[in-house]
Amino acid sequence: MKQISITKVGFIAAVAACSLSISALNAATLTRDNGALVGDNQNSQTAGPTGPVMLQDIHLIQKLQRFDRERIPERVVHARGAAAHGEFVATADISDISKASVFKNGAKTPVFLRFSTVIHGNHSPETLRDPRGFAVKFYTSEGNWDLVGNNLPVFFIRDAIKFPDMVHSLKPGPDTNLQDPNRVFDFFSHIPEATHMLTRVYSDYGIPATYRNMEGNGVHAFKLVNQNGQYVYVKFNWKPHQKQINLTQAEANKIQSTDFNHASRDLQTAITNGDYPKWDLMIQVLKPEELNNFDFNPLDDTKIWPNVPSKKIGTLTLNRNPDNIFQETEQSAFAPSNMVPGIEPSEDRMLQGRLFSYADTQFHRVGVNALQLPINRPKLDIVTNNQDGQLNAGNRKGTVNYEPSVIEPKPQNASYKHSNLKLSGTTQQNNIDKTLNFRQAGEFYRSLSQAEQTSLISNLSGDLGAVKNESTRNKMIAHFYKADANYGTALAKKIGVDVSVIKSAADKLSE
Repeated sequence: MKQISITKVGFIAAVAACSLSISALNAATLTRDNGALVGDNQNSQTAGPTGPVMLQDIHLIQKLQRFDRERIPERVVHARGAAAHGEFVATADISDISKASVFKNGAKTPVFLRFSTVIHGNHSPETLRDPRGFAVKFYTSEGNWDLVGNNLPVFFIRDAIKFPDMVHSLKPGPDTNLQDPNRVFDFFSHIPEATHMLTRVYSDYGIPATYRNMEGNGVHAFKLVNQNGQYVYVKFNWKPHQKQINLTQAEANKIQSTDFNHASRDLQTAITNGDYPKWDLMIQVLKPEELNNFDFNPLDDTKIWPNVPSKKIGTLTLNRNPDNIFQETEQSAFAPSNMVPGIEPSEDRMLQGRLFSYADTQFHRVGVNALQLPINRPKLDIVTNNQDGQLNAGNRKGTVNYEPSVIEPKPQNASYKHSNLKLSGTTQQNNIDKTLNFRQAGEFYRSLSQAEQTSLISNLSGDLGAVKNESTRNKMIAHFYKADANYGTALAKKIGVDVSVIKSAADKLSE
């Protein structure tokens, strides 16, 4: 048989050609950092259609890990913040639905509450149109519970796999360092479930007058678990004793021209003067069997729970300013994964991703021993086998740093095991059932006064009108038209777009 010889030059050329071919194949296809192709960048892997997110979703985990490490040492989101100490007093008996000591009627729990803006950096103006963070750390007798939420009751996206993409679109562009509506709406034109949150953000609720004059929301559904391991789903809402006040864009512009720290100044001044701000903690409750009573998924964080009664369970009072902003406000580390017995996460896909992402980003930002700092340290003794790491100020003694052990036992208490969730189906990467992307946005629009609707149209058309891509602009207007025909019509007319074109595009959209 005649042998075929390949010269060195020919071999190199052949390899190069092969590499170019592979490169061309993958050029427009999304990959992970190791080059592996991504099969689905829209949906996390879940245990069946309603089950929790799978830890085995490597793309999700790596995407969140990389995102968490984009800034050193400033927070990637919620960088601008102000905070205060206070106390939460439970005022209702809900022992039938939760064994958490923080809810025991009459219990008093010290708290630390950090307010924030989301997108821009530290020292950015507090008058910007942006969701406001509302993060509460409860130093309970059973450990720390962090209720990490926003002033608005819903969110832009329903799956954490899109969180890095969303924030990237809202942040200043990597080539210009400028925030650009073209980038923002290029992304959101593909995210119809964002219609509800965008409507709220572009309303006057998108610029609270001060931190004291706004609501707080847990946003996600959580579980409360009783002594028998039975659970219900809840949503948390903070109602201010202070009047809820928002700013028009003109009012915000006027304040920003003279003071871009107005919200932090207002909070500190009020507490210094003894005008302590207060919020009532309200809960809405659904039994597991009630989740299917809605034509949307109640575990979807882009939805509120209309017509579900609210119940007051306690009051939070802020009564002391931080002594050192860096040591307390900036080094405070919040994570939804910081829970106590009686409080558990729901299967909300966005919350499931945050359970990992928030704790991981604090390990990166503050350090793996962040919870040893005074502002983050629980008010009880910690018994773990964690050790070493950067800036470890613990007081570990003895030889046993493992478990189980007869030398130094660390027993567990079976009554603190998690509740059991019945599962069915297979692992999957699909959107949720019953998306209902537009209806609640329309309901919120119709709940606004005529003046508030006019303000919303003015605010939103300003940014939408700057979008250069006609297809993207019209698709976004069609989303708002789908939510409410008058809403979409007003936007189209304000921007100078043919309403019939928008109506035609909206008619093709499904809920």
